[in-house]
Amino acid sequence: MSTVYSVLIVDDDADDREIIRDAFQANYNSTDFIFIENGEKLMEYLENCETLPALIMLDLNMPGKDGREALKELKMHSDFRQIPTIVFTTSSSNKDRQMSYDLGANCFITKPDTFNKLVEITRSIGKLWLSSN
Repeated sequence: MSTVYSVLIVDDDADDREIIRDAFQANYNSTDFIFIENGEKLMEYLENCETLPALIMLDLNMPGKDGREALKELKMHSDFRQIPTIVFTTSSSNKDRQMSYDLGANCFITKPDTFNKLVEITRSIGKLWLSSN
């Protein structure tokens, strides 16, 4: 029996959330996806969930509490800091990359321009953070 992993996709763009999910599903069938629109809703979800997710995919630029604020809060919280968190954003700024790592991100990835590249990226992400080996 395979393990079912849950992945939180935190992005204000509904199309991006669905494309990320589709790319993961091309590689990993045993994954549940939870869509969250901003950092405030992310923290509310984590405070109330029964089981912590295996992985958080976090966009930086969102209305309300953005990814930067959410990442800072997430990594300061003793119950949530161990959740692997990947900043997955349109930004390719070195400043955003360094700030993300300084705040505790496990990885910083600029969103690719094709679905095939996204499938490759999600395959690599899964090997690192969604495998039971």
